[in-house]
Amino acid sequence: MCDSRPPPADGDDIAACAPQSASAVASSVDGDAVAIDAVAPGEGSGITTLPSGEPEAWHGRHPRREFKARGSQVIRCEACRLPRLNCLCPYQVTAESRIKFWLITHPLEHYKPTNTGRLISDVLAGTEVFSWYRVEPDPRLLALLEDERYQPFIIFPDDQPDYADRVVDVNAIAGVGADVATHTASGEARIPVFILLDGTWRQARRIFRKSPYLDGLPVLPLHTQRLTRYHLRKPASEAHLCTAEVAAELLRQAGEENAASVLDDYFDAFNDCYRASRIHYVLEPTAPMRRLLARRDATTGES
Repeated sequence: MCDSRPPPADGDDIAACAPQSASAVASSVDGDAVAIDAVAPGEGSGITTLPSGEPEAWHGRHPRREFKARGSQVIRCEACRLPRLNCLCPYQVTAESRIKFWLITHPLEHYKPTNTGRLISDVLAGTEVFSWYRVEPDPRLLALLEDERYQPFIIFPDDQPDYADRVVDVNAIAGVGADVATHTASGEARIPVFILLDGTWRQARRIFRKSPYLDGLPVLPLHTQRLTRYHLRKPASEAHLCTAEVAAELLRQAGEENAASVLDDYFDAFNDCYRASRIHYVLEPTAPMRRLLARRDATTGES
């Protein structure tokens, strides 16, 4: 997902753009494209397609077969998924934050090693990741949305009038200037939750529009002058941030500077390690990496 500035115009329904040929390729814009075999309905494949456009065999779970594409033969670390040449694991550092993140992730994103949503889980304990299926919402997510301990905000642009009444600003996290509940019925402070739609712009728009259980949530757009530093996929605009960058900027605007700095450094380490591995270059520790190592050593010394 990119940041909350208006995305390039496109349709809400990705099924309308389904390929017509017997062999289809779904690819990201970088070298880590992913490919699937998709047979159009009625071609005698024996594969039934659901209304969401997903094969019936995928219903309620990830695809049964891993995607194969360029880069699939690279020897990767099983923990961080980066090429072992520049493993990210030595730089993983956790941070504390009163804010929680719930990621609603498009199924195809789980197989992209360039996905940055998982970096949030590495840094912030308590991050939840849910796979999105239009016809079968994750029951665990539905239960959490009903839990009064949490006050969820869905992160999405404020560029459409049909949900303008739900739009709030970052001050709503503290209960300022908006009708958002900040305490439970028993008087306990509710935990702010940022819900990120993890996928391409087209996928994020579809998740937002096709998930009725999100309709009542306040919409928190991200307004920032920050430009993307993400090198692994080519964005439509430098103003379109990747998922980890959005999370770091939201933390910073909410006053969680320490967590934002750790996530920023971890994202930069990921970005640089992956880019160096593409050209088979062994990377020396960069400034963000050295800061992460220093944080890790300080934490180890305190324990």
